[in-house]
Amino acid sequence: MDPALKAMYEKQGYAIVGRHSAVKTCHWLHDSMMGGRVCYKEQFFGIRSHRCLQMTPVADRCTHSCLFCWRYQGFEGSGGEWDDPVDIVNGTIEAQRRLVSGFKGDPRCNPLVWEEARNPNQVAISLTGEPTLYPYLGELIGEYKRRGFTTFLVTNGTMPDVLRDLTPLPAQLYVSIVAPNKEIYRSLCLPRQENGWERILETLSILPSLDTRKVARHTLVKGHNLGFEEEYASLDRIADPDFIEPKGYVHVGYSRERLGIDNMPSMDEMRAFASRMAELTGHHLVGESPVSRVVLLSNGRKDMMLG
Repeated sequence: MDPALKAMYEKQGYAIVGRHSAVKTCHWLHDSMMGGRVCYKEQFFGIRSHRCLQMTPVADRCTHSCLFCWRYQGFEGSGGEWDDPVDIVNGTIEAQRRLVSGFKGDPRCNPLVWEEARNPNQVAISLTGEPTLYPYLGELIGEYKRRGFTTFLVTNGTMPDVLRDLTPLPAQLYVSIVAPNKEIYRSLCLPRQENGWERILETLSILPSLDTRKVARHTLVKGHNLGFEEEYASLDRIADPDFIEPKGYVHVGYSRERLGIDNMPSMDEMRAFASRMAELTGHHLVGESPVSRVVLLSNGRKDMMLG
């Protein structure tokens, strides 16, 4: 990783692991440890927010430069040597322990919760960058699983060959379907590949064959991709996900340089979108989190709660 990029990430609270991986705690972990609110993923799927390790194996690489992304996008990575999956897992767990160490002295933090946070059992492979660019992703997932972790993988769907051959699969696979058509995809996601849209369509065609829990996530930006329910539903019918997760854009981080606060959909708009999607796909509404502007739909095939 470029030294200047590494220094910037560390200034922002990231813990850099090895040459290209990173860990960062989110505010939901903080809130959970302080006895406050929990992440909607705990509400929907039963994972524990304070035991969730949020990491990426490719902090400096992505195939998109999405307008709504709140992470830094000055990507420099291109090839080079790759760290071993076991070393990454060891490094991310150790980094998480360092990041939560300061909570021990806060009287609002239950000592048992603090001890559990030092021993995470859930990994969200997302954070920043596109994780399917890491060539040993299957081995990474397998190593986390070997240590008793549940595994969530979030991908933008531009690496279909990786998903087709991925072994083992994560406990839950999120595919971000953030554009209803190629035109909006090109203007909203600013792809760094010539055939990104075609790659996403290929990923959607592969998803029904993958034997794991699948979530189609629609990140919606008012004035750009909000609406278009018929086109999104057509894509979801190809992917046949267990869950559909419409999530409203939030005006935070670097996205503020590209979008305005008026691009944030209201919760009522999110509910209306989700309701229409339920009609078109046969999924039904099973949960919502207004603070995160997210709604969950399910087709009923999978229990919402993991484990």
